[in-house]
Amino acid sequence: MTDPDPLYDNQHIAFLEEIWGEGFLSPGGAEEATRVVQGLDLKGLTALDIGCGSGAISVLLARDLGAAKVIGIDVEDEVCAAARKFVARLGLSQRVEIRRVDPGPLDVADQSLDLVYSKDSIIHIPDKESLCQDVFRVLNPGGWFAASDWLMSHDGPPSADMQAYITAEDLDFAMASPDRYRRALEAAGFINISLRNRNPWYREVAQQELDLLTGLERPRLEAAHGQAFIAGQQSTWRAMIKVLNSGEHCPHHLRAQRPV
Repeated sequence: MTDPDPLYDNQHIAFLEEIWGEGFLSPGGAEEATRVVQGLDLKGLTALDIGCGSGAISVLLARDLGAAKVIGIDVEDEVCAAARKFVARLGLSQRVEIRRVDPGPLDVADQSLDLVYSKDSIIHIPDKESLCQDVFRVLNPGGWFAASDWLMSHDGPPSADMQAYITAEDLDFAMASPDRYRRALEAAGFINISLRNRNPWYREVAQQELDLLTGLERPRLEAAHGQAFIAGQQSTWRAMIKVLNSGEHCPHHLRAQRPV
């Protein structure tokens, strides 16, 4: 099966990896991905990586953080193909499995995982309540849900500036508020729930990224990706920085535990 209109085609994969590092399709690279599980001991655990992208985080969970088995899932063929190549090149295919899945409930057995992880991908899942219930279902007692996601500061319709940013991204964003996530996690049965606002961090990082796109590296990026493509990315970053500065766009780290 081939995606009729992939959100992340090979051009976008190559561009985002240039910004954030090989195998990474979201901000902060390995450092920020590791912060999502800071304080948790992953050694010997079985983990699911929702929205694994081109594979670097699934590799990080296994190779660097000690998970015994990682299942990386994504809905797009091209990112899964890139992830499989990345995993194979590092000799980790026995510990890291990449699965192309269809949108919907997790195709994972009840109480079969110690950790469900996601880095900036569940923004594409509109029904946060069903997601939290499904994550609770697949976790073993005592297991953890640890994720980063792009949130909106409030419930209800986005502001005109936020809508302009969402339209510029053109990535089927379904943003939820911190309050909605907390309610969804509580209703699913989770305990030890925490939400950490990463807006202050990403405000600075996003400006650095825009500086990269508009500064001395711009000619090289335009040669590699095309002038029109880079101009479009600059417009998207400017729209994003506007709502980061207002606080309406507020990436968060989310963490919650299934009771023992």
